[in-house]
Amino acid sequence: MDDATEPKTIETLRELLIEELSELYDAEVQLTDALPEMAEAASDRNLKLALSEHLKMSREHLRRLRYIFLLLDGSSNGKRSRGMAGLIQGEGEWMRQGAGAALRDAAVICSAQKMEHYGIAGYGTVRTFAELLGADEIAELLLKTQTEKIERDQSLNALATSINPLAVKIGSD
Repeated sequence: MDDATEPKTIETLRELLIEELSELYDAEVQLTDALPEMAEAASDRNLKLALSEHLKMSREHLRRLRYIFLLLDGSSNGKRSRGMAGLIQGEGEWMRQGAGAALRDAAVICSAQKMEHYGIAGYGTVRTFAELLGADEIAELLLKTQTEKIERDQSLNALATSINPLAVKIGSD
């Protein structure tokens, strides 16, 4: 994946769909690489389990995207997801700072939710493109992934309600 190459001229909505799917594919690859480190940094058992489940889902999303590329008679063009790369880079900064366990867990949740929101937006956009192109099976698969990301975000919200107050207590001591 070469960021230095000249951008390809996009002339159709189908080409834009493939470009955006390629970026989402790379985002999922980056996410599957980052999640084990995030789970290792987490101290809360439920958060570790949630991140483990998140990893399983990301692997399923990659499988689903590969199938979508087959349906489109193509493959990912290797477009780099700079957005996800930035989120992951930011996530790594606080882990190296050695914050207390509760504060680190709150930061892990924050990072994971940012990554989910990135995916929710991206999958919603490509789902709409697929619908406009009459690619109903692809649109359904993308809606399934988007829905799973929304559910994952909601589960992270639920974890935050128990973890974040512990981080407040540490900061007010």
